[in-house]
Amino acid sequence: MNMKSGNKSAMVFLVVTVIAGTASVLGMMMTLIPNAEGHGVQAQLQSRFVRINNEAFSAQSVNTGDTIVVTGELQSLVNRDMRGWISIFSESTNAGNRWEFISRDPPGNIIEVGPQETIPYRLEAKALEPGIYHVHTQLNLAGVGPGLGPGQTVQVVGEAILKPIPWNNIIYQSIIIAAGLGVTFATRPWQVI
Repeated sequence: MNMKSGNKSAMVFLVVTVIAGTASVLGMMMTLIPNAEGHGVQAQLQSRFVRINNEAFSAQSVNTGDTIVVTGELQSLVNRDMRGWISIFSESTNAGNRWEFISRDPPGNIIEVGPQETIPYRLEAKALEPGIYHVHTQLNLAGVGPGLGPGQTVQVVGEAILKPIPWNNIIYQSIIIAAGLGVTFATRPWQVI
């Protein structure tokens, strides 16, 4: 019986060794496979509804306090009305990503995009914090989600511009949140678990 027990132990050791070796080899092979990354590719759903075309930036380098103008066209690819809002999305190596909107054209927060319509747009934003940003036009469609234009790298140099905190907005938001929590707390069906 000892002989059979020894064979079983040797067999288990062999199987574990083969599995561990295979995992190691696969792990090393994965490091050799090059990563495929895409930049400026719109989200799949976004490109099926409204496409951001001819995105252009007024500058590649600005000082803090300067404005950058982003222009382009929104092209509807569907046969129905859509609502959305347009803004700027920026990625940065620093924790900032601070831009202040100066103007939007079309004006207002919500825009209507008609069936097969092409709408020119113009966004103007002031740089508030130094850094290297990759800036995109961002279109958020109701019921669909966000989509990005191809984007461009923009370098901002200079001293950071600190804006005062609008305490009245923070107090207002806090009251709204507290009221919502109060309603939720008061109307929640309590259960004993």
